[in-house]
Amino acid sequence: MLNYLWFLLAALFEIAGCYGFWMWLRQGKSALWVIPALLSLTVFALLLTRVEAAYAGRAYAAYGGIYIVASLAWLAVIERVRPLTSDWLGLALCVVGATIILLGPRGTVS
Repeated sequence: MLNYLWFLLAALFEIAGCYGFWMWLRQGKSALWVIPALLSLTVFALLLTRVEAAYAGRAYAAYGGIYIVASLAWLAVIERVRPLTSDWLGLALCVVGATIILLGPRGTVS
């Protein structure tokens, strides 16, 4: 369960960092938005290394599902846009997939 906490925190920092660039480049805000964006993206990378996984690729794959959860939460809370039914369905599928990747068997493959 601790992995989900690390994933959630990493997602929030990643989205916040990317949002800083979005505000600067897409919304015409000051380039000063880049400073907290870069700091946030650095924290994101550090948090993602806390996940208990034998391989980075598997951790990143599982993280993708949690990132989608955080992205839809960001959409609803920060941007104040209500997610669509299709968003919720996609979210559910991704969380199931992320859980399978994260908790699946870890035997050797020949």
